[in-house]
Amino acid sequence: MIKRHFSVAFLGRRLAWPVALALVISACTDAPPDAEPVIESTADTALLSAQAVAIGGFTLDTARRVVWSSTVTAPARVVLDPAREQVLGSITEGRISRVLVRVGDRVRAGDILVAIHSHEIMDARSGLARAESQSRTAAAERDAAELNLQRAQRLLAARAMGQADVERATVVATAARAKVQEAEAELVRARGLMEHLLGDGPLPPDLDPHEVLIRAPMSGVVVAREAVQGTVVLPGDALVAVADPSAVQLELRLTDRQAADVRAGATVSFTLVGDETAAAPGRAVVSRVSPVVDQATRTVMILANITNAPPGTRAERFATAQLDGATEGNALVVPMQSVQSLAGDTIVIVAQPRGEGLFLEAKQVRVGRRDATHAEILVGIVENDVVIARGATIARAELLKRRDGGGGGDQ
Repeated sequence: MIKRHFSVAFLGRRLAWPVALALVISACTDAPPDAEPVIESTADTALLSAQAVAIGGFTLDTARRVVWSSTVTAPARVVLDPAREQVLGSITEGRISRVLVRVGDRVRAGDILVAIHSHEIMDARSGLARAESQSRTAAAERDAAELNLQRAQRLLAARAMGQADVERATVVATAARAKVQEAEAELVRARGLMEHLLGDGPLPPDLDPHEVLIRAPMSGVVVAREAVQGTVVLPGDALVAVADPSAVQLELRLTDRQAADVRAGATVSFTLVGDETAAAPGRAVVSRVSPVVDQATRTVMILANITNAPPGTRAERFATAQLDGATEGNALVVPMQSVQSLAGDTIVIVAQPRGEGLFLEAKQVRVGRRDATHAEILVGIVENDVVIARGATIARAELLKRRDGGGGGDQ
């Protein structure tokens, strides 16, 4: 009897395994095929002491919901504002006799930059002298004609001269007045030509009468110099460029599709190429959108006025720009530097204060949209979670050390 009882029990256990396996398979088969996979938080944690927190230089941020805007990321270039830059060309034909500035020199409006030896100014000097002489002669002739007319009018009143003589005196006086006006106009023209060739400002004591002076039209900094002493130039040849170095803009080149929704007033954030990734981004506002596509690059030029320039912003530096577009609903976001990779997993490190220290826990997340400053978190953390921002790389290293068996105590 005992032996038979053992056989029945053993047979019951053997039959139970297929039944249990069938139940498991049935449960798996009944699960919805498109069920959303659940991402579980990793078990990577670390407790940092107050000293370790101070050394790490951590900053904390909060996962929060914001209105997400569609953004375009594109290379950009810092350029001088064309309205605050002037390229000075030669105004005469001649030979450059003096170059008084170099690139980087600060100048004031009216400062002499270049002197050109030219025969044109000698002709202008001769024309001015001639105009002054003709003006004086015409004035003297007018005065004589006026006196003659007055005398004729008195004699006519005394019946000592006829009306015809008075009329002839009137014609002469009128012609003299016209000649004065002509001479004065020529004098103004001659003086204007001299001012054009010498500029508006004090003349140097060592001025050569043959020199034409090129002066700074505005206060600023010399940003380019093509003039070389001794070379021959023609009218229009570039000599010097002066600009206001603080008046800079951001120039972006976008495809026609990228630029379709860009409007004046849109905000732009940018980081200078070569700066640290943690550097604060600059800010700009779109001022102009080109209405045409560039034939060479097939791109649309966007100009943005820089409103907040990070340190080191100089003309001709390259940047990575992010241009805000239309809004696309709400999103749970964290700072971009908070998103890290830990042994193949994408994580965000959540922090909880422990006295003056911090308790860190790596949360495995799934990231959606990104821009230069923020990343959208789809799964893994919730709103108001406190996360590591600056110093997230150091925090990840501490977690990785513990994963590899490097210890789990306070640091």
